[in-house]
Amino acid sequence: MNAMTDQTGSQEPAIDETITFIGRSMGRMRLMIGRRFIGKLAISRVGASMELSHLDVIAMVRRLGDGQEVTIGAIAEQLRVDPSRSSRIVADLVRQGLLRREVSQEDARRTIVVITPLGQALLEKVDEVKRETIREIVADWPQEDIERFAELYDRFINGFDRRLQQFEAENGDQVAADGMAYGTARAASRE
Repeated sequence: MNAMTDQTGSQEPAIDETITFIGRSMGRMRLMIGRRFIGKLAISRVGASMELSHLDVIAMVRRLGDGQEVTIGAIAEQLRVDPSRSSRIVADLVRQGLLRREVSQEDARRTIVVITPLGQALLEKVDEVKRETIREIVADWPQEDIERFAELYDRFINGFDRRLQQFEAENGDQVAADGMAYGTARAASRE
């Protein structure tokens, strides 16, 4: 895709075309992510008897656990599911030995969720499947393209995240309610 200027020297039409191209590519990516290819591939390769939602919860506990104690409510909020759904998934994962419940060091009345060594090993296997898949996709790319794509993709996702946070701040409670309803409907459709 080349940036072209029109006869007046303006790049606006070419930029609009490029932005449209990015939007369409994002739509295709959303559909592929919606099919959960990497998660399904990872589960099939590690032989785990779990659902994709289980994998989501373990990954969320890892991500949230880097900066805070992880509660059922925090998992539900981040995944936009009902807290009772989050609690059932955590209970399943505790039974499988992938997560463990502990008492909060900040407030002994609160229960937190942590990853066990078995859960960490599972996530490492999933991460390896993800790396293998990406490696296969970019196998015929020049090294410079891979490095530049990684940098630009990260910058794009960071900008997308900032825009999401701005949107949520502007629309507050309605976004949370819509997200919870969406997560509950998604969870119900999986069961």
